[in-house]
Amino acid sequence: MLYWLMKWVFMGPLMRMAFRPEVRGADNLPRTGGALVASNHLAVLDSFVLPLMVPRRMAFPAKAEYFTTPGPVGTLQRWFFTGMGQVPIERGNGRAARAALDTGIGVLREGRLFGIYPEGTRSPDGRLYKGRTGVARMALEAGVPVVPVAMIGTDRANPVGSRLWRPVKITIVIGRPLDFSRYAGIPDDRQVERAITDEVMDAILELSGQEYVDVYASKAKESAGDATAA
Repeated sequence: MLYWLMKWVFMGPLMRMAFRPEVRGADNLPRTGGALVASNHLAVLDSFVLPLMVPRRMAFPAKAEYFTTPGPVGTLQRWFFTGMGQVPIERGNGRAARAALDTGIGVLREGRLFGIYPEGTRSPDGRLYKGRTGVARMALEAGVPVVPVAMIGTDRANPVGSRLWRPVKITIVIGRPLDFSRYAGIPDDRQVERAITDEVMDAILELSGQEYVDVYASKAKESAGDATAA
């Protein structure tokens, strides 16, 4: 109930007025069953606009701290993120990363949509960066298709470091589902996971029209930080 109130009464109408969102390819989103929705990541705003504008309910990962903060602020925060359809994810070491994957796989096996950013973090400059193979592992373990998505304009509506969102038109382009069932039954194979991930990123690139960089976004941010410090 809370999710649908956010979608149709509170946040959804405000998003539509502010950003005049256009959704292309909505029919490409499976009507039933689990599917992994893999999107480029330009701004914090992505995680709010995308689940509110697509026809089906979608879960997105969010920092666990948003759900565990004590006091009135924590209660409001927990209410808000739950209403947005987001699920708590622990971040940190390898064990936390595996737990995050398991959370997403659990959502997918329940027949729901789960959103993921294969780049792992926001693009620092609007370009599309190399995807991490978690998207492949989740698709293979849950046995679901991957739906590529391109967010266009969210970086102008919500520039890095901005506290207020700007009324800029946003476009969401949803591509055809990618079926990786041909790899079913193959044990953990890094080459297979890399091939799947690259295919997903190629599909996102075609939809978004971004410039591609064959480097992880996190590495690019570290390099930029080192250069600034120097």
